[in-house]
Amino acid sequence: MNNRKRWGFTLSVVLLLSIIASACGTKTEETTKVRIGEVTRSLFYAPQYVALSQGFFKDEGLDVELTTTPGGDKTMTALLSNAIDVALVGSETSIYVSQQGSDDPVINFAQLTQTDGTFLVARNKVDKLDWNALKGKVFLGQRKGGMPQMAGEFTLKKHNIDPQKDLQLIQNIDFANIVSAYASGTGEYVQLFEPQASIIEKEGKGYVLASFGVESGHLPYTVFMAKQSFLKSNASTIQKFTNAIQRAQLWVAAKSVDEITEAVLPYFKDIDVAIVKNVVKRYKDQGSFAPDGIVDEAEWNNLLDVMASAGELKEKVAWSKLVNNSFAEKAKTNVKKY
Repeated sequence: MNNRKRWGFTLSVVLLLSIIASACGTKTEETTKVRIGEVTRSLFYAPQYVALSQGFFKDEGLDVELTTTPGGDKTMTALLSNAIDVALVGSETSIYVSQQGSDDPVINFAQLTQTDGTFLVARNKVDKLDWNALKGKVFLGQRKGGMPQMAGEFTLKKHNIDPQKDLQLIQNIDFANIVSAYASGTGEYVQLFEPQASIIEKEGKGYVLASFGVESGHLPYTVFMAKQSFLKSNASTIQKFTNAIQRAQLWVAAKSVDEITEAVLPYFKDIDVAIVKNVVKRYKDQGSFAPDGIVDEAEWNNLLDVMASAGELKEKVAWSKLVNNSFAEKAKTNVKKY
């Protein structure tokens, strides 16, 4: 091969490789945007932050935008008005929407937590809790009609305490101000989420005596939900979303408290690392993180019992009406590793 032919051949190869490289360089993978509205920013939702920090949503081709919409009413309003695509909130909110009547019901499709996340905190530490000791005392509760308050009342009644008659029950303090009210001296007992319960303990202002999550049993406590119309028109996207959550649930179940803490810390930069570890351990040990997204009928019926006990259920809503487990069941079958 003479020099001219050799150079011509070389130039052709270079040009071909350049075209291939250029094509590869300009090709972008399509991603689908999904807007989540979480009812609050909470370590209780650790698997969600794991799915984000470990890239599980990204691996499914999803670009997730996470917004905190404080309060179940605000979260549901955002969902119903199409400001968000998916809501992470208590299942009771889907029942409230159903009770009001809706042509486009809100459907629970992937469970994240399976117990209540609050704890009974008292000013004095005791070796063994006597629930009767609460009678006649000032009790700082959660918002009426919300799952924390309903789970709390359900537990108190289980221990033969009528919250309305046997306690001096305070429910008119905003969620954000309950801790400061208790720390300043209001109430002898308080129902707190984490990390507030651990922070109160660390400061020596109170002690965790019991878990309302353990006491009230398994519930579809916090669930990803969407409007029925959105599920039907975006089934592939919802399946990918649920796959990512299932991977995160498997990851959380398999990993140590330290590893989980490291994964969620970017979302809780203002909380002491030791507190985060304590909270993650407490929720992991009591089985609050659901192992999969399936909302089973027994959990749903327990939820209805809790709501009925609190006087917040107009009529029983069938599990089959507001739950679609098909996405979670498929994810559980197909997602075997994180």
